[in-house]
Amino acid sequence: MKVEVKKLDTLKRELKFEVPREKVTAAMDEVYNEIGKHAKIKGFRPGKVPRHILATSHGQLAKDETIKKIIPQAYHDGVNQHQLNPIDMPEITEVNLKDGVLTFTATLDIRPEVEIKKYKGIDVERKKSEVTEEEIQKTLEFFKKGRTDQEVTIDDSFAKGMGFPSLEEFKTALKRQLEFDKDRNNRMDIENQIVEELVKNAKLVVPQSLVKRQLHHRLNEALKRLKSQGLNDEELKKKEEEIRTQLGPIVEREVRIYLILEEIAKLENITTTDQNESVPGKVMEFLLKEAKWIEAK
Repeated sequence: MKVEVKKLDTLKRELKFEVPREKVTAAMDEVYNEIGKHAKIKGFRPGKVPRHILATSHGQLAKDETIKKIIPQAYHDGVNQHQLNPIDMPEITEVNLKDGVLTFTATLDIRPEVEIKKYKGIDVERKKSEVTEEEIQKTLEFFKKGRTDQEVTIDDSFAKGMGFPSLEEFKTALKRQLEFDKDRNNRMDIENQIVEELVKNAKLVVPQSLVKRQLHHRLNEALKRLKSQGLNDEELKKKEEEIRTQLGPIVEREVRIYLILEEIAKLENITTTDQNESVPGKVMEFLLKEAKWIEAK
């Protein structure tokens, strides 16, 4: 099998394949054997139909199935032969089966080299999670505003109306919830600090095929949400380009971060066998443990 590799840019490669006649013939023989087992042709029992009869009635199917059978294995062999490391599925074009020889083109992005200067010992500042009396009072006032049907006083009676035995118990529950919210927001803030540092300290070229695939997925999700909100097809079409423009830089950054976290996982041998865990999530746990924590004043 001949495979010609052309470098289109830093990551993109074009592979031109030529699969020889003997391989195509062997694959087609297997395909015809399978077709013959199930083909129902008048005058012949299944499995006993002559090849030339099958070719007349099922020739196009045999050709299509042969192409489907050969391309994945040929692609796999070609990639291994040239020691390429694809990061995504290839784009297959120019498929042609002529005179017993199959040719096709595969365009792919290889996995980029990720250079990370520093990922251990990142300085992170943790904000305090303490809840002040003033914050509790503001929350109580917020609940009070929601009761506009009558003159409301924040007292035990008000607390009972919110499902608590007394104002003190209501305030205690509010304090716990506010502390939980602050803890969650502080954790997100710390993770963002780590991500910002990683992006700043890493060098890589982002594969546009991954960006394109993720952007397509995110765009479809956004359009589905808008459609469920009542937008018609014409309005969705107008919105599509605007959303694509907004999402482009966000998705590219997300892919960049994912590749950085993936590289750290490789460097630190971080894996997961639990379906409920993700490797990027485990990498973030590792980075949080390795970070230098500074308590905010």
